[in-house]
Amino acid sequence: MSDHKHGEMNIDVQEKTFDGFIKMVGWGCVISIATLVFVALVNG
Repeated sequence: MSDHKHGEMNIDVQEKTFDGFIKMVGWGCVISIATLVFVALVNG
């Protein structure tokens, strides 16, 4: 078996995927909150 050396793996793809996931979750929260506010104002 080869020896594992910490910090040598290229993780650019994983970082881009994680950044995309965080942006998607952020926008999902914004859209959910905006929808709830809209529904609350319409049902007023």
